[in-house]
Amino acid sequence: MIGLKSIAKTAIALSASGAVFSGCSSDQTEGALPRQETLYMSGMQWGTPATFNPLAESWMAGWPVSGRFNLVYEPLVTFNTLNGKTDPLLGTIVEELSNNDSIVVDIQPAAKWSDGVPVNSEDVKFMFTKGAVSTSEQISAIHVDTLYAEPAAEDSAGNASHKGKMIGERLSFIVNKAQRNNPLSVRDLLQAIRIAPAHVFNKLIEEKGFDETKKLMMDKNPVVSGPYTIKDYSSNKIILERRDDYWGNAVYHEGKLPAPKYIVHPIYKSNDHITIALREGALDASMSFIPRIWHKKGAGVHTWYNDPPYFVPGAMTMLMINTTKEPLNDKRFRRAMAVAIDYTAIRMFALSNYTTPLQPGLIMPTDLEGKYINVEDQKNFGVNVGIQDEEQRINTVKAMLAEAGYSSKFSDDGELLGTYNAKGEKLPTLFITSPAGWTDWESQVVIAVEGMRKAGIDIREGFVDGGQYWPAMGTGNFDLIMHKPQADVSPSLPWGRFNEVMSSRDWQPLGSWAGYNIGRYNQPGSPEYRPEVDSLLNIIPLATSEEQKVSAYRELNKIFMEDQPSIPLVNQPEQFAQFSERVWTNWPTAENPYAPATLPWVGSATKVLWQLKLAK
Repeated sequence: MIGLKSIAKTAIALSASGAVFSGCSSDQTEGALPRQETLYMSGMQWGTPATFNPLAESWMAGWPVSGRFNLVYEPLVTFNTLNGKTDPLLGTIVEELSNNDSIVVDIQPAAKWSDGVPVNSEDVKFMFTKGAVSTSEQISAIHVDTLYAEPAAEDSAGNASHKGKMIGERLSFIVNKAQRNNPLSVRDLLQAIRIAPAHVFNKLIEEKGFDETKKLMMDKNPVVSGPYTIKDYSSNKIILERRDDYWGNAVYHEGKLPAPKYIVHPIYKSNDHITIALREGALDASMSFIPRIWHKKGAGVHTWYNDPPYFVPGAMTMLMINTTKEPLNDKRFRRAMAVAIDYTAIRMFALSNYTTPLQPGLIMPTDLEGKYINVEDQKNFGVNVGIQDEEQRINTVKAMLAEAGYSSKFSDDGELLGTYNAKGEKLPTLFITSPAGWTDWESQVVIAVEGMRKAGIDIREGFVDGGQYWPAMGTGNFDLIMHKPQADVSPSLPWGRFNEVMSSRDWQPLGSWAGYNIGRYNQPGSPEYRPEVDSLLNIIPLATSEEQKVSAYRELNKIFMEDQPSIPLVNQPEQFAQFSERVWTNWPTAENPYAPATLPWVGSATKVLWQLKLAK
């Protein structure tokens, strides 16, 4: 799993050290790109790229080297969020040989780097041992076997050789039993880590050292495996150019080339500029939040669904609660807070109705996760997230607070004066920490605060810049904080979300850095500690039957609903993916679901690039 710890802690360290990446950029590209050969997509780059080095931390690298992008450097496999299956790319998972002890992957024999060198096991081992993401807790070793052709070849004397011609390599990723013992997290890593050429980087490391090699920009003729390479970049845009000799054309696309010769990521200043560009046809696709998308449809802007929810849900934004602080250490108070929020208003106004209604618990009602939801448990253990009438919702919360020993005082004009505990002591005002400028998150916080204050819970918005937000999250310096656990749809869901919210395996006290369970829920050794939480989190990745998974998820979700260690606010779309058909057509939609509902630069959605057609 790629956790918050590895991202935010490095961000702070680099910011403090003033680290600078070497390299130069050009603000001009020779000649204008032909519009009918160029695909314009945006939503991932908001400033001049700092580096294109695949060894740099993911948050630091510019698009398309950062994150799960497959256009330049590729992973072994991709996750298809349409069906929950793993699709092959640089490799193929051999499911019949994979189990809870190891995940077996055959490297695609035809895969080659842009300098003609075959992709091999050394490249994979290099990135899994020296890359930006540490894998040692998940993977104890990577075993390599050579695959030979059958039947065995004969020598000059006509005797059968003990081996035939080498046809490929088979890798066994050994699950680290002594550490995580989690084959699900290994599968996550296989589709999350992009492979870089060991023969290039080992030479650079030998010459310059590892730290200096990480600082190289790697923007000039990089050796890559993907269908595109970096052509140029500036403070205004990043330009990729198609590699017509890409090995995957023959293997996966019947010899076809990707339709666009160039892919450009314009760097816009705001979502408003993106909206205008989409409407005018200057931009072909975007994953930015655009309010009231239905008003843009007349201008040719389209989404996965023609009607609400427009996008495919895939993640949850939620209020992570610091469960070590009074009164947030009282689950009765936390449950009352959860009831006080108008979730319909968040869905309709903060997210423009771009998602399905929220349900109690930590499991999303999607095709991939919905089978683990137990409706009866939601009624018996979950807080009521569906109270539409405001007066009823307020009265319900007040009754829950009173039963738990809390009270509130209001002025004559209805202004909340304070919340009090059972001793009559006024409690300090609580604050929800959230990044300033993230407009959809800001709207969710404002609606949540309004609902809780009306019900007698003294709480306020706490919008801060990124320099305050990330350190506060890691060290626990917050009352409540906005977060999107397990933001990417991956093979481990919904386990990954439960793990990030509830696991006490790496429980850290306030002030120490926590990559998971930032709310410090379920402290080991405390009177409230529930060992069954960690037991269930250990059982699910090793379950050998669907029945075992269903049972374990049911128990885990019940505990979450009983204890309410965080407050889910809304089911977020997997990606705010919208597109224009003014220049390029045949985008995947619910009526034409040949690829996932994301932009064609991530996961299994890159296949879209070979299916796009020019508008007539």
